[in-house]
Formats: sequence, structure tokens, C-alpha cells
Amino acid sequence: MSDLKDLAQFRIFRHLTEDQLNTFRQAVRIKKYPADDLIFQEGEVGDSIYLLLDGKVEINQALTLQLSKGSYDTREKAIINLTSDMHPVFGEMSLLGDDDRRTATVKAMTVCSMAVIMKKDLFSICESDPLLGYQVMKNVANIVTDNLVKANQNVLKLTTAFSLVLEK
Repeated sequence: MSDLKDLAQFRIFRHLTEDQLNTFRQAVRIKKYPADDLIFQEGEVGDSIYLLLDGKVEINQALTLQLSKGSYDTREKAIINLTSDMHPVFGEMSLLGDDDRRTATVKAMTVCSMAVIMKKDLFSICESDPLLGYQVMKNVANIVTDNLVKANQNVLKLTTAFSLVLEK
């Protein structure tokens, strides 16, 4: 899907009318990324949200570990691979809260086409139409909540595995 006709497939736009979707279609920029290109990097200031239209991306996070005083190991660990048929939305964390830093690195695994919505455009649309804004922010809250639940489950699994290893 390299065009925007199926925008309703993305969770951020659930329950929107065709007219409401058209409002967002006007605000979207399409960006292409070659394979192995960084889309954004953990720690960068984030000012946009991304929708994967075509391709496959890998999401990584730094595994920062203090080895000694002032010495850190900051290798990255792949967290998840996402494909366009999953209709993923990412970059939402930098739109919310006081710290607008990216919480992960996103890398194109194949040639990718992205729909990019700038933070200022997203909030401008939401402020100009409060009912539309409410639905979109509710959808963003659902995405963030689901991601947090998954992250908590992963932490619990890792903590349990680590505890089992230490018991032996």
C-alpha cells in the first residue's frame, strides 16, 4: 500500500469517518527509505508519528549496562520486526509527555514507504475538531497502553528467567 486509501487500517485512525480520514490525508507526507537506512534513532528529538505503508522495519533499543565507573556497554537489541501488512504506527511516545525523545531506533530492513504526520499538524487537526481529536488521542492511548503491557510482560519474563539462572 503505497498510497493513503487504506489509512483506516491503522489503529490511530480507528472509528474515523472518511471525511475525518481525508483531513489527515492532507497532512501526511510520504517518505521513502532505502533498505538499512535509519528512520530515527533512540534519543533523538521526536516531532512526528510514522505509519508503515510498505516494507519491513526493525525496532531496536540500547541495552545500556554500566561495566565500571564511567564505562558503559550500549549495544542495541532488536525488539521487534514490523511489516506493512501489520499496519504499524510508531513514534507515538515522543508525541506525548514532557520528554519528546525517541525511545527506540527504527531501521528499514527493506525499501520502506512511510506516511509521516508532524506533531504540530496532528495536534492542530485534533484541536480544530475536538471530537476527531478525542477519538485519535483515545486511539493513541490504546496503542501506548498495549505497548506498555507488552513491555511489562517482557520485563517479567526476563526477570523470571534471570532469577531462575541465579538459583542454579
